[in-house]
Amino acid sequence: MKKAKEKKATRFFGIPLVAPYLGRYRMLAIAMILCGLVTSAVDVILPMFREYSLNHFIKDETLDTIVYFILLYVVTVVISGLSNYVSCHFAMRMEVTINRDLRSDAFSHLQKLSFSYFNQNSVGYVHARVMSDTSRIGSLLSWTLMDTVWHMSYLVGAIVVMFIKNARLALMVLAIVPVTAVIFAIFQGKLIRINREIREMNSKITGDFNEGITGAKTVKTLVVEEKMNRDFVKDTETMRKKSVKAAHFRALFGSTITFASALALAVVLWQGGLLGKSEIGTFAVFMSYAMGLMETVRWIIDAISDVITTQVNIERYHNLVTTEPDVKDSPEVIEKYGDAFDPKKENWEEIYGDIEFDDVSFKYPDGDEYVLEHFDLKIPFGTNVAIVGETGAGKSTLVNLVCRFFEPTEGRVLIDGRDARERSQLWLHSALGYVLQTPHLFSGTVRENLKYGNPDATEEEIEEALRLVSADEVVSRLEKGLDTDVGEGGDSLSTGEKQLISFARAILAKPKIIVLDEATSSVDTITEQKIQSAIDSIIKGRTSLVIAHRLSTVKNADIILVVDDGKIIERGTHRELLKAKGHYYNLYTRQYEEEMTKDVFDQ
Repeated sequence: MKKAKEKKATRFFGIPLVAPYLGRYRMLAIAMILCGLVTSAVDVILPMFREYSLNHFIKDETLDTIVYFILLYVVTVVISGLSNYVSCHFAMRMEVTINRDLRSDAFSHLQKLSFSYFNQNSVGYVHARVMSDTSRIGSLLSWTLMDTVWHMSYLVGAIVVMFIKNARLALMVLAIVPVTAVIFAIFQGKLIRINREIREMNSKITGDFNEGITGAKTVKTLVVEEKMNRDFVKDTETMRKKSVKAAHFRALFGSTITFASALALAVVLWQGGLLGKSEIGTFAVFMSYAMGLMETVRWIIDAISDVITTQVNIERYHNLVTTEPDVKDSPEVIEKYGDAFDPKKENWEEIYGDIEFDDVSFKYPDGDEYVLEHFDLKIPFGTNVAIVGETGAGKSTLVNLVCRFFEPTEGRVLIDGRDARERSQLWLHSALGYVLQTPHLFSGTVRENLKYGNPDATEEEIEEALRLVSADEVVSRLEKGLDTDVGEGGDSLSTGEKQLISFARAILAKPKIIVLDEATSSVDTITEQKIQSAIDSIIKGRTSLVIAHRLSTVKNADIILVVDDGKIIERGTHRELLKAKGHYYNLYTRQYEEEMTKDVFDQ
């Protein structure tokens, strides 16, 4: 599936784009930062307890202040523990809260986007934006922020204390830091590159795994088990090699950190011998800081790398939530009729069901060729319009325009004599009943799925809708009847059963305009005949558009539109089109012969 083109990179690593999410919880962020500052301050102070104990209790050989020392030390440790706990608690709250907001905003925006966006972006691509990218952003605005405060304040505090204690020794220790930082940065850059390759390979392996499961029947019927296994083994071996390489660099990285810390410690030990017994406490302080500084420098390099890599996540998320839908209501329409999340139903006029194409020309947003050109058609209320053609001929175009899933490139689509754009999308969609060729049920029970069509439907209305499309037989076979869980996407039911439930759901909505997109394609012949007889009664009193592959189901339509290569090439009644002996005639006679041949073989 084609993926949407990414927009250009942002400045300052994209942080200004997501900073407003941090601003929503300003007090929580301030509390988290203050606790981090307290924790780092305590970590800077703790080595001084060691200095005092060595200089006073050991060098001076006195315990005169031991009680106060212990009490103060315990209080300091308790403060450190509490501030660390509270700052972690706030960071966790910040992370999950920002994640929630990011995902809620993304999901809400997805509800507003047009069909073209989902045509151009795969489910996996959108899922990664909403879940993986938001997770990285949430972590950056919480844990990375808190750790940055802690490490930077510790670095500054430790350097200040070292210069106060012994400027010469401080300079010698700090001279190691720039060299170490460069080495760390080199290793980190290589690790980022390798980890990116590992993530890509992991995605490929996941894809192989999914194909092996979802396409199990196809794999077996094509007898390609050995090839699938060979490809899987090849990808996992590549993953192993890259993972070993990453482990190798991580080990070298860890060894470098250890070496840098040891080198800093060696400098302290070397100079510590020259300090003399009188400054043994200072020597101990420098030992603690020398070890801590190297870890802090390593973390700062990690944080910089994290900010750089998260920039991609920020840009991709921002591109999603700033994508403009191809179909959207004007501010004036929203002011009067509301939107999908805040409808003003008191201003909605009742829909009658007249449809008219007025000089409509149309090409898809990602297409260059016009599908319709200067097309005119009046569909009075109660008219049954059939749209027929071979698979892939482009039969859904008219329906997409009527439903306002796409806007005309030129011209107007009128609903009840008014341009559909003069009223809200939700106003129109609330009067539509749509049964898809590929049925979809939501997770939950049969009853819950039916009530998506009409939340206020009574038991009698539900039973009547089921009976009209012969879905009552399906429900009667289920262990818990209407309270049976249909599974994710309705997977616990067969495709035909899902189609029947979808049909009943559409009927419950009591639509003025009903669209059937090859709605009987997934059921057997007997069930199709039952549904067809129900359709004849259901479409009475409604405007209906029926996309059909089986021409035998649309013989009684008021008007039949024949589509080929995305264009309407014929129109008329069944009898008129047969008499013309054109494309429709050829389609019908071919299907008739195929069905007759099939009946002979079945006998």
